Amino acid sequence: MNLGKALDHVNQSAWNSRDAKREFTHNPGWSDPGERAAVEWVASRTRGQPILDIGVGAGRTVPLLTALSKDYTAVDYTQKLIDLCKERYPEIDLRWMDARDMSALPSNHYAFVQFSWNGIDCVDYDDRMRILQEMKRVTRPGGLILFSSHNRGGPGYREPFSRILPVFSFNPVKLGWRTFRTLRRMPIAAYNYLHNARLTRDFEGYSIATAAAHNFGIVIVYTTLAHERRQIADLGLELEAVFGSTDSQRIPDDAASSDAWWLHFVAKKPEQVA
Repeated sequence: MNLGKALDHVNQSAWNSRDAKREFTHNPGWSDPGERAAVEWVASRTRGQPILDIGVGAGRTVPLLTALSKDYTAVDYTQKLIDLCKERYPEIDLRWMDARDMSALPSNHYAFVQFSWNGIDCVDYDDRMRILQEMKRVTRPGGLILFSSHNRGGPGYREPFSRILPVFSFNPVKLGWRTFRTLRRMPIAAYNYLHNARLTRDFEGYSIATAAAHNFGIVIVYTTLAHERRQIADLGLELEAVFGSTDSQRIPDDAASSDAWWLHFVAKKPEQVA
């Protein structure tokens, strides 16, 4: 079994589902406090300059980043989400493109390159490296790269099937609605949970496992804080800051781990590139 192709098939199916459409169009604004803090970290140095928004989906990040610069380009590899984004923001430069090959975009051009909402985790590890290399290539010397990644040390890793069960409420109407939604989701969630378990892998510093999102319909990379720091250094990038998903506080440079659900990494492309 080719793991990369299997992940592509599973995750592309999820992005084309009704559940993805509902989530991507009904979650406006920042994904979490850490994302907001990370974008604010880079804002003063990128305002008014070229921005590339990778994995734009249905357009959640469009108003957030066009507030920084009108010199804005967005890409995604799922046609259905591109079409949704075009309907909502017909004026932006929006392109169908796979982040593993952005050869249609110029090298050393963008002041700020972002891949949000852990989108980089939805391919296998080798392809994840290709995406980071492409992000570095299109970023100008001195420019900034921001991406988020699921944390293997956080509560989202290996979420149990019980995650789908309804949250109790003393309000009978609310509890009834939650129970109905759970019963409606249960068959597809159970199938996905069992079917995607075959793709689980554990490696030094990272793992591949099913996530509860989209009815356990995606299989993603979970990495550790220490491993991602090493990876960024190996790519020849300078790590500037890391923020967790649970608050707006920067994670200390000497922290060995984090219990955040996911992590936001801000890296700089050196002024002088070897």
